[in-house]
Amino acid sequence: MNQPRPPPRHPALWVPSLYLAMGVPNATVAVVSTIMYKNLGISNMDIVLYTSLMYLPWVLKPFWAPFLEPYLTKRLWVLSMEFLMAVVIGLVVFVLPLPGFFRLSLALFWVAGFASGTQDIAADAVYLTTLPQKDQAKWMGLQGICWNCGSLLATGPLVVVTGKLHDSYGYDWTHAWMVVIGLLAGVMLLFGLWHTWTLPEGEPSALHGGGMAGAWKALDKTWITFFQKKSIWMMLLVVFMYRFGEGFIERFGPLFLMDPRSVGGMGFNNQAIGSIYNTYGTIGFLAGALVGGLFAAKFTLRRSFFFMAVALNIPHVTYYYLSHALPDNMALVSAIVTIEKFGFGFGSIGHMLYMMQQIAPGPFKMSHYAFATGVMALTKMSTGWISGPIYEFFHHNYPSFFFFVLLASIPPILLAWFAPFPQSADSATGPAAAVEPGKRS
Repeated sequence: MNQPRPPPRHPALWVPSLYLAMGVPNATVAVVSTIMYKNLGISNMDIVLYTSLMYLPWVLKPFWAPFLEPYLTKRLWVLSMEFLMAVVIGLVVFVLPLPGFFRLSLALFWVAGFASGTQDIAADAVYLTTLPQKDQAKWMGLQGICWNCGSLLATGPLVVVTGKLHDSYGYDWTHAWMVVIGLLAGVMLLFGLWHTWTLPEGEPSALHGGGMAGAWKALDKTWITFFQKKSIWMMLLVVFMYRFGEGFIERFGPLFLMDPRSVGGMGFNNQAIGSIYNTYGTIGFLAGALVGGLFAAKFTLRRSFFFMAVALNIPHVTYYYLSHALPDNMALVSAIVTIEKFGFGFGSIGHMLYMMQQIAPGPFKMSHYAFATGVMALTKMSTGWISGPIYEFFHHNYPSFFFFVLLASIPPILLAWFAPFPQSADSATGPAAAVEPGKRS
């Protein structure tokens, strides 16, 4: 006879920390590595090519999600991946002083990326199968904020620490980054230890104990039902293109701010970059996400979607302006970046809502939402992959590159105008319709 499961601990003990633990490794692999490699002398071309490929684990989430369910529990998958990431990120510390550090650290970041993607799948499953629907809506806002705070912890104060160690205490870049990467590994270890005590099991999967045969059957069924959805190809095109221009900003924005003025960059050091992104960028992003959520709730997604796409893409003109004017006023640059981040926060709500309300609904909400977020990650990977050759085509000229970004931001706006909405407002309610404010997968 099955023993009843113990009641889960209060969501306040595990929801914030769970999504903080999801944001930290995502930002470490996708963004922090870019800044680190720049400091360590890797060329812009190699940085954008190889770091963009590290989005592949998030692209492939729909392929291996069904294979997690027959084995372990959702809780054990989360814990094992958090401890694995602590070990793998910790190993990066030991390879940084080696002659082949670039390839070795890339390999370790790849493993961390697959572990992070697996953690994402299992953590969302814990959340969706533990909390009642009304509590899911109640905690959804905090969940999204914590995900972004985890990301900002890695890209903000810890990047500032590297600058302090280098500029104020005389550390070379290798040893400065060894300290900070070690801190990131320690953070993941602490999350794993905390969740050993606080994280609930989640609802057992219907495939649990079914072995590989059940997983293959589930994979086949989720794929078939996904591509049977009405207007699915047009919806996927909308999802893929929505953040197309933003993908170039995400890859080259930090490099532009860090490159010396002699080559057309802004010439900021790590401390300035951390301050711009962590303080002003955070305020703008979270304010935009909050206002965007209220805007969509008031006017409905169908009526607000086009305006949210405009809000996300038009502020890309800020980088075009910076590349021409190259102002040296820190307050002005911070204000301009804040405007761009506000637009991103506002517009990204429409993107997440569209995937949740129009693509995810059906018998396989979690798997189909993973499909959609995989397409979103594919945008980041592909734009990062081609951004280097485009930058090379324009002879490393930032004004020309950011003018191209402006052109690339037009199709997303047009597609948002023609985006299909096969799901009615009533059929898109429930867990899949709840929004995670500003969550960046």
